[in-house]
Amino acid sequence: MNRTLLGLLILGAVAAISVGATFVDLGSLTRKVERRDPIMVSIYYGGEKAALLANPRVADIIVNRYRITLQATKAGSIEMATTLSSAGRDCLWPSNAVAVEMARSSGKTVLGDETIFNSPIVFFAWSEVADALIAKGTVRQGNDGILTADVAAIGQLIESGARWKEDLGVNVYGTFKILSTDPAKSNSGNIWAALLATSLDGGKTPIPADLPVLLPKVRAYFEQMGYMESSSGDIFENFLKQGIGSRPIIVGYENQLVEFLTANASYADLIKSRIRVIYPEPTIFASHPLISLTPKCARLAEALVDPDIQAIAWADHGFRTGLIGVQNDPTAIETAVMPETISLVAPMPSAAVMQAIIKELQ
Repeated sequence: MNRTLLGLLILGAVAAISVGATFVDLGSLTRKVERRDPIMVSIYYGGEKAALLANPRVADIIVNRYRITLQATKAGSIEMATTLSSAGRDCLWPSNAVAVEMARSSGKTVLGDETIFNSPIVFFAWSEVADALIAKGTVRQGNDGILTADVAAIGQLIESGARWKEDLGVNVYGTFKILSTDPAKSNSGNIWAALLATSLDGGKTPIPADLPVLLPKVRAYFEQMGYMESSSGDIFENFLKQGIGSRPIIVGYENQLVEFLTANASYADLIKSRIRVIYPEPTIFASHPLISLTPKCARLAEALVDPDIQAIAWADHGFRTGLIGVQNDPTAIETAVMPETISLVAPMPSAAVMQAIIKELQ
C-alpha cells in the first residue's frame, strides 16, 4: 500500500470518527433539550427558605439549567402538611420529616420525598441573656467559642418558674421562657415543643404512654407565650427589631443568622457583638424534605440537589447539605462561627406523638 493511499485511509478514518462523535454529541444535546421542556412547578415552602429561593444565583440555575418556572408560596410547615389545601400544588417543602407522615395522614397524595437540607434547631439570645445563662451554668462556652445549652437544665429552669430579673439578673419582665413560633403552624415551634417535651421527660424521647403527664406541662408553657408568629422568618425578624425586652431568647434555625449577615453586611459588627447563637444539647435536626404531590416535583428535586445549589445554600444561607457523604466546610461561611458537625442530636418523636401535641396546643 503506497503512502498516498495510506494517508487517505487514515484521513477517512479520522473524518468518520469526527462525524460520529459530532453525531453522538448532537444527539445527546437534542435528547437533553427534549427532556428539559419548560415546566411550571407550584409549591408551598417554609418561610426560612425564602431568601434562598430569592437568591439570584439559585433562581438562575432553577430557571436556565432546569427550565423550571417556580410558583412558590410561603406557608407554615405544619399547616401546609395538614390544614392547607394542596389543590394545584406539585410539591410541599416543609422543614420537618414528620410532616411527610402528617401529609399522608391528612389525605394528601404523597408520591415520595427527598431531604434537601438539614438545619439544627438553635437558640438566638441577646448577649446579656447568654451571659446570665452562662453564669447560671445552663449554658457553656467551649474553647472554640461555640455556646451550648444543657436542655435538661433549661427544662429545670422552666419547671421552677424562674424569673428573668429576680433569678437570672436580666432586666426583663416575667418568667423565663424561650419564645418560638406557633407549634401548630410552624416547624421551628413544633420542634421546640418536641425538644421541650423531651427535656420535661427526663431527656427521653416521648412515646404515647408519656403524654398524659407531659401534655399538661407543654400546654401550660405555650399558654403563657402570648402571640406566636406562624413563620420562622417572621419571629427572627421581630427578634432583631423588637430587642431584648420583648424577645430575650428565641428558637430558630442555625442558618438564619448566617443568612441575615450575608444580606446585611453593614450590620455585621453590631449583630456579632449583641447576638449569641446557642446550640441545645441535645438538639433536633430540622430536615427539609421536598414532598412530591405530582410527577412534576421530580424536576425541582433534581434542581435542588444540584451541587451548585447545595454549595450556595451552605455558603450564603447556612443550610447543611441533605446529600449522603457530602460534608460542609465551616471555613466557607465567612459571616459566622459554626461547628463542622452537630454531635448530640435527639430523635424527633413519632408523628403520632407530635400530632397529639399539636392537637393539645391548637
